[in-house]
Amino acid sequence: MSDEAEPVRLDKWLWAARFFKTRSLAAEAIDAGHVEVNGARGKRSRIVKAGDQLTMRKGAQELEVVVVAISDHRGSASEAQKLYRETEASQTRRAERAEQRRFASLGASLGAPAPEKRPDKRDRRRIIRFVDKGR
Repeated sequence: MSDEAEPVRLDKWLWAARFFKTRSLAAEAIDAGHVEVNGARGKRSRIVKAGDQLTMRKGAQELEVVVVAISDHRGSASEAQKLYRETEASQTRRAERAEQRRFASLGASLGAPAPEKRPDKRDRRRIIRFVDKGR
């Protein structure tokens, strides 16, 4: 982590904080409008300062983080976590969405139980006869 006197671009900070695997992926997300800084659409070259609030959307996931420290070097995951703090509202939303996804997957499996095994030749013939009767 470097001093705040050294300016760091938004795309470089997102990469260093390990939100994106490469800087070009971070830049693409910024250009697509998936990253907001203090409520305004972000730009790649925007300088990140401690205290800035970032909102990021990656797929169905939305994160709100507050910048705690500045770094332009990608370090370990534990070092990257020291660069930001996720807001409590974001944490609760993320937990609720995970719970909803879990229930949705349970609901899908309750509709039709999975067969214990693949149908053999005799079972396939029975299925075909049953389907043909309905026509």
